[in-house]
Amino acid sequence: MDVISQSVRDTLGIGRRMAKYLEAGDILCLFGELGSGKTILTKGIAEGLGVDKKNVTSPSFVLIREHRQARIPLYHFDLYRLKRPKDILALGMDEYLYADGVTVIEWANRLGTLLPENYLKAEIFIKQGSIRRLRFSSRGRRAKELLGKIL
Repeated sequence: MDVISQSVRDTLGIGRRMAKYLEAGDILCLFGELGSGKTILTKGIAEGLGVDKKNVTSPSFVLIREHRQARIPLYHFDLYRLKRPKDILALGMDEYLYADGVTVIEWANRLGTLLPENYLKAEIFIKQGSIRRLRFSSRGRRAKELLGKIL
């Protein structure tokens, strides 16, 4: 399913709407080139969960940011700097997946065969200026149910 975002504001709104339906254990894997809007979508999700979006920045250098002051904890991963799956395993990411919060993974393509069994996938494509095409798909029963609610 595709959604067109005309602006950063639209992308934030999409994230806020998604957050209404997220539950502990949900995983969102984000795909897209540098500057496509992965962190913007995450900010919208965070805001929808009750996190001040000003506190949400790309965790490229720290790899993960935990936002526990939300209605559900948000675990925000950015795998941009990681090149090999074994580097990802060393992060202890599996401790966050299916835990007490929502996990958002930027640069999820870096996971390769380590992608979880159940996740909502968002591919973000730059169209022109601030216009983005967000393509959502699901893997697993819960993600399919979530996709049906969101779109």
